[in-house]
Amino acid sequence: MAEPVKLIGCFGSPFVHRVEVALRLKGVPYELIEEDLNIKSDLLLKHNPFHQKVPVLLHGDHPAVCESLIIIEYVDEAFHGPSLLPSDPYGRAMARFWAAFMYKECKDSMWIALWTDGEVQAASAREMKTNLTLIERQLPEGKKFFGGDTIGFLDIAVGGIAHWMGVFEEVAGVRLLIEEELAPGAMPVGEGIHTRHDCAAVPSGQGPRGCCFNS
Repeated sequence: MAEPVKLIGCFGSPFVHRVEVALRLKGVPYELIEEDLNIKSDLLLKHNPFHQKVPVLLHGDHPAVCESLIIIEYVDEAFHGPSLLPSDPYGRAMARFWAAFMYKECKDSMWIALWTDGEVQAASAREMKTNLTLIERQLPEGKKFFGGDTIGFLDIAVGGIAHWMGVFEEVAGVRLLIEEELAPGAMPVGEGIHTRHDCAAVPSGQGPRGCCFNS
């Protein structure tokens, strides 16, 4: 009998969302345990006492696995199903590099651009657009996904944040990606990321409101 899989998460978190996408792509049944981050549960504090963040993956009697990118790699290795990371060492290294780049460089600039104003906001928006453009250039020519013909690790990692960008813009009342700024006929920055991420199974109940962050 397969060991039970439980995911501690919160509604609307892009990081929880991408772990759910990975689990569904691998065909792994799981139970989502909703967490209220304003009143953190004993379960969360027990399994992630240092960071006290979601998502947290519980797999049978194994110690908890924390942080979304690490969880996705664990899911890829621990369960049967289509591989999420490339098969060759160089491809895996590049997928990990750009996933970490998205987390470190794009998340912070996007957040600053949403909740500030004036030149600080404008500079952060420019930085975010530049970073998203760099990531888009990693897409193989003629392919829909970063990994080639099927959705994989980097698509999930990038899409986890890009999928919610329009929601964050609406909540903050700020438009970060302006189509008029682009050259005629050019694809809006990040649109390809949205398109690829929407090819994955979007978890039920993950509506576009009540967003929260974490890891």
